[in-house]
Amino acid sequence: MAQQQTDFTSEGAPPPIPSLSLNMKAIEAATRDLEQGSITPHYGSCRQDVIKLLNDALATELVCVLRYKRHHFTADGLASAKIAQEFLVHANEEAVHADRLARRIVQLNGAPDFSPESLTQRSHAPYDASLDLREMIRVNLMAERVAIEAYSQMIDLIGNTDATTRRLLEDILREEQAHAEELKDWLVG
Repeated sequence: MAQQQTDFTSEGAPPPIPSLSLNMKAIEAATRDLEQGSITPHYGSCRQDVIKLLNDALATELVCVLRYKRHHFTADGLASAKIAQEFLVHANEEAVHADRLARRIVQLNGAPDFSPESLTQRSHAPYDASLDLREMIRVNLMAERVAIEAYSQMIDLIGNTDATTRRLLEDILREEQAHAEELKDWLVG
């Protein structure tokens, strides 16, 4: 078997890493427009697109809060008390997600959109008024899967453009995945 040759200099040291340097013009620009707060030239033109993505995610979380609350108060059946309590836990966690998204939108100098008129149109997941406990679980699992897909795509779209927003979305994604696993266990259990 042929041995792979390593590309070293004649002294046996690895080749030098190309020099890295910061964009000094952008750093200088960061000393101006102080009313922009943490928004520096690094955000470029994508900031408004990120705000739109976050507002749609905010709408999704708010619709999820409403759906889980509805299911919490209307769940009926053999295991309904325990599951209804978990629906309330999920509703509260979705509300925290909504608050975190709204806070990030404001940090990006945007306006969080809580408008009830457009909430369901902007939401990735539907509202549901089912009264059957099994159907409630199924609909909530479907909504969690939709949220998982949407957050995964948002994370890919944002990439390294906005590390703070990406980390926020990754945190929320982890919690949505945990919700989906719990709902799946109830559905098949």
